[in-house]
Amino acid sequence: MSSASLHFGPFRLDPPNRRLWRGDAAVELNARYLDVLILLVEAQGDLVTKDRFMDEVWRGIPVTDEALTQAIRSLRRALGDDAARPVYIETVPKYGYRFAASLDGEVQDDALPAPSVPLARRGFIRTVLAGTAGAGLAGVGIGLVYGFLGAAGQPSAGGGGALSLLLVLMLVTVFAAAVAGLGIAAGIAAARLIRPQAWYWSLAGGALGGLLLGGFGHVIGADAFRLLVGGDLDHFAGAGEGVVIGAATGLAAARAARGFAPLALGAWLGLIGGVAVSLADGRMMAGSFQALGAAFPASSIGGVFGESGLGPAGLAVTGGIEGAAFVAAMVWGLRRFDRSD
Repeated sequence: MSSASLHFGPFRLDPPNRRLWRGDAAVELNARYLDVLILLVEAQGDLVTKDRFMDEVWRGIPVTDEALTQAIRSLRRALGDDAARPVYIETVPKYGYRFAASLDGEVQDDALPAPSVPLARRGFIRTVLAGTAGAGLAGVGIGLVYGFLGAAGQPSAGGGGALSLLLVLMLVTVFAAAVAGLGIAAGIAAARLIRPQAWYWSLAGGALGGLLLGGFGHVIGADAFRLLVGGDLDHFAGAGEGVVIGAATGLAAARAARGFAPLALGAWLGLIGGVAVSLADGRMMAGSFQALGAAFPASSIGGVFGESGLGPAGLAVTGGIEGAAFVAAMVWGLRRFDRSD
């Protein structure tokens, strides 16, 4: 490790004291990400392979390549770098990374080819769109399942009632999931801008986004159902449910970036969150549809569980399945499309 400070652009890297400075302002990085940066900078343009990162930074701790990808993404965000036009960190596909800048005296901020604010804004928008897309995909799947289950109970003569039920469940479920996903993803994206390495900020951001948009979705979703079928919902998922599922999504997204299997972790935390919502007398989408008994007398989703309507067992099972599907789909969206490396 170098015993002197290393200067590049407006930054000063101080390996002995484990600090990164931009001018007179300290740049916060967690210890592992700082190790990645030190290794890159001290290589002075040489390729640093993935295996070398694993050996010298993670020191044999079993993690996936996603952990390194997230470290590079966070470093680029901290440096104001862009993977498409790298100034500091260049990707060598399938092999690793190299430090692209020269080590020299300090350079003024206006010498940088691209400011960090537009990059941060672009990352925020990409995260929101990716999370919303994943949530919408979960809504499509959940809506189809409940739609077909409900439609199966409609009279076979004249399929208008069954088709109407299928369409209503699809529209309401996709809308509610997308709105919730938008809020949760926006909260996670905002947390990444403030503290990109802190998992608890991601959790808090997801919970806050779920709270705000969950309340909005409750009002709009219930109104949409009333408009479509002319009946009121007894209890439509809202702010409380949004907090729990948002927190689960934020935690899953943050921890998945640290080497955990993204889909499995998302599904597990979503399952726990969905069951917790049901046990606390909250409602996921299936529980929200208990008013279907009035709007579509022949429908019976709860009959699958041997209950009249949805009882405790039905609510717990459907809540857990919905939570697992929703959180896993959102994490998939964030990991699949929110990539800058």
